[in-house]
Amino acid sequence: MRSIRLMPAATGVAAALAIALTATACGPTETPAADKPAETTATATASPAAGDAGDALADGLDKLKKHGVDIDKWKNGEWQNWDQATWLREAEDFVNPVIDGLWDTERMQSATSPDPTVETQATGGGSDPVPRPVTAQREKTPYHRNAAPVGKIFFDSPKGHMVCSGTIVKDPRRPGKSNLVWTAGHCVHAGKKGGWYRNITFVPAFNDLGKSPSALRNAQPHQVYPYGQYWADWAVTSGEWIRNGGTNQAWPYDYAVLHVQPQKGRKSLEETVGAALPMDFSAPAPARTGTVGAWGYPAAPPYNGVIMHKCLDRATRYTTAPATPTMYRIGCTMTGGSSGGGWFRVMPNGKTALVSNTSIGPAGRNGWLAGPQLGKGAKAAHEMVSKKFAR
Repeated sequence: MRSIRLMPAATGVAAALAIALTATACGPTETPAADKPAETTATATASPAAGDAGDALADGLDKLKKHGVDIDKWKNGEWQNWDQATWLREAEDFVNPVIDGLWDTERMQSATSPDPTVETQATGGGSDPVPRPVTAQREKTPYHRNAAPVGKIFFDSPKGHMVCSGTIVKDPRRPGKSNLVWTAGHCVHAGKKGGWYRNITFVPAFNDLGKSPSALRNAQPHQVYPYGQYWADWAVTSGEWIRNGGTNQAWPYDYAVLHVQPQKGRKSLEETVGAALPMDFSAPAPARTGTVGAWGYPAAPPYNGVIMHKCLDRATRYTTAPATPTMYRIGCTMTGGSSGGGWFRVMPNGKTALVSNTSIGPAGRNGWLAGPQLGKGAKAAHEMVSKKFAR
């Protein structure tokens, strides 16, 4: 096993990153499970207690009706119809009505990394030498105290139950009350060959105590999803990903932002979890980015998908195709399932921000990860979702 290779100042960088990922709210396990169970279901109709979330749900149901979808049939399994002729793919067509109790512990554990994932090889000129592998390290438990904004994204695709990673990020129009989650485009939309994935839900601090797969099968709900589940009621990804996703031309645009809804009540995701990361859309060149930390839940072997891991390394350049933006690349042994997980760096002002997300890695082996530089297009996506839900 190789030890983590860091730049000289990496010890301080690691400490800063760790502090930024620490929750400020009371953790979910401070109250015994018997006294404070996690919410496990949500309704697919507007509820007076649901506030803004109820409005978003009703809007989603109306969209399905406009597309000729019978709501009852959808909830009873019609969502499993992936006919290309009816698979919604355009930017404005996203809809994701809640299905009660769909994502139970067993279903979550059966989810696999999506295709394409970080196993996909991309090549191109203008890249720096391949970085040495950095062995991914397990995050300390409980996760809600050490990396609260990081979680898993579950969704359904034509190939079955799928999983990615995601991060709670700040909403400029709802300070302290964000419901935004950053992830990869290929975790929400099939790109050139399809449309929007379905039944997308976010679980922050999944498997809070870091239990093994066998132990997790018998775990209490609050240990599996300590803050509950948060269904996406809107998603935005890049136009490049929608048009060409899955090709080498699209990987530099493989990012997405979700707006999620609380399962019950009016409290936002950021208030509930107690942490959210600011965004860095300055797209600094890799040489100026320095050491970055990548967090996620790797699911492809040798990992099992239920344990949160992290890597720290100095960013280098990676190009997937001629005339496309340069991506960031770091040494890291995380595999599929870590896709969408946030990359964080310490800014010149000392604050930590999300600067990228895991997108791709080498085919047939693990040793490095690459993620997009987040510039004007990514900022526009973030702004679009923020404005849509501004109150």
